[in-house]
Amino acid sequence: MYNKKIAWIVFLAVLAVFMPFQTLQAEEAEHKSDKDKVEVPNHVLNISKENTYPNSSRDEAVLEPSDLVKELVEESKINIENPELIKLLNETTLKPSPLAIGYRGLIYMGHWPLNYESQETNLNWEFQKINVNQLNNLGGNNQKNMSYNQEEEKHVKGALTAKINNADQVKRMMLLKAKKHTNLPLSFHTVFGEGTKKENSYGIPVKKIGNLTAYAPAVNEKGQVTFGEVYLELKGSNKRIVVKNVTKQGVGAWIPIQDHVSFSFQLK
Repeated sequence: MYNKKIAWIVFLAVLAVFMPFQTLQAEEAEHKSDKDKVEVPNHVLNISKENTYPNSSRDEAVLEPSDLVKELVEESKINIENPELIKLLNETTLKPSPLAIGYRGLIYMGHWPLNYESQETNLNWEFQKINVNQLNNLGGNNQKNMSYNQEEEKHVKGALTAKINNADQVKRMMLLKAKKHTNLPLSFHTVFGEGTKKENSYGIPVKKIGNLTAYAPAVNEKGQVTFGEVYLELKGSNKRIVVKNVTKQGVGAWIPIQDHVSFSFQLK
């Protein structure tokens, strides 16, 4: 009985020391998350409701691996994130018999980009000029006001900054990672519809000309892609993913921010 009491006291003492430390770690993680959150400047406005072109608001679907694929991916020595590869593995039926003694097989699944590791995420709020509105008040007697009016439809496309194999798959992984880091609506293709207006008013004094320039903002994502040859190895009733000839390649991309406009107002 005495030993049980000692053990219980020691347990409570350890718990008392560990819990504040665990709470502190949680608070630090939360603080870091808030600190890393992207703050949109005041001169950048959301036009999703005003945009006359209906950009797709569909998020990139994150495909959930089946129980079997999840097990195979978790046991793999190389991290596998490529949604296309996970989809292929999901569609692969593997049911070797528990009595398949001596059964062996090595199935080649192809050469794949396996994962993307983000190393740097930057924002350019004036990535591409999309519109200029001008109001002349040189001969006026009173102040005039102007606001944004998209004069023609404008398409803004992002791209990878270097040639790379399986570019579409790499772009998708980079897009998913950049969305997670910035919490912004990103797309490699966004459109600003003709006639889109925003009630952001700018005053032009007498004897002045006002220029309101609109820009499409974008994220510059940089990191590293891991490639490898993927095999499914079967040994009796056991299954596992084997990755061979692993290589890494640096990659960057410009990814526009959908339905957001950055404004610059000047008088002359």
